[in-house]
Amino acid sequence: MNKKALVLFSGGQDSTTCLAWALDRYEHVETIGFNYGQRHVVELECRGLILDRFRSDFPDWGGRLGQDHMLDLSVLGAISDTALTSERAIAFNQNGLPNTFVPGRNLLFFNFAAAVAYRRGLEVLVGGMCETDYSGYPDCRDNTLKALQVSMSLGMDSPMVVETPLMWLDKRATWSLAETLGGSELVELIRLDTHTCYQGNHTTQHSWGYGCGTCPACELRAKGYEQYLSTKDNPA
Repeated sequence: MNKKALVLFSGGQDSTTCLAWALDRYEHVETIGFNYGQRHVVELECRGLILDRFRSDFPDWGGRLGQDHMLDLSVLGAISDTALTSERAIAFNQNGLPNTFVPGRNLLFFNFAAAVAYRRGLEVLVGGMCETDYSGYPDCRDNTLKALQVSMSLGMDSPMVVETPLMWLDKRATWSLAETLGGSELVELIRLDTHTCYQGNHTTQHSWGYGCGTCPACELRAKGYEQYLSTKDNPA
């Protein structure tokens, strides 16, 4: 049985839920984040606060939470021409993908995470990628990540297990999973302390958290939260 995991932790709703999921399952969990010149760099400021909250407010998990790793991948932002790495309006490209897609981002993230995991003796990589509620990013697809798991394991001659617990969940179900894992306390932590907004707005508060309220990430988060509350008020 795998006992040690490394969570790709951005400071957003999905990766925070995945961190709770990993801490609920593995004896030792470490985290890794990436500064790639993202427009919403405020998410990196949220990471430390969230990790501190996990250690102080969830003692069973805090005892399992190990070292945090932060890597500088600013070269990715330098070679990208996207709405996540420059001040551009969010729109769709001619190929049908939104211009918030950063080519190669998740592929690079997992490869660098695998290198750290190899050195640290961690067997599982956990990411918050999702096919159900996503913006059409091809590097979030289940097949992409299964293929990546095989190539990393072969290339390092060491088994690397890629876990994506949110892959088939919509945002409503992601909020519900957080409640199942950590109760209302975790839901409130995610609502107020995580960052999702593509615009980097962490000053305007809504019922579902902070954000501009109009970018695709905010719209998904808001819709999911409303559905989550509706489900709680009207259980089947």
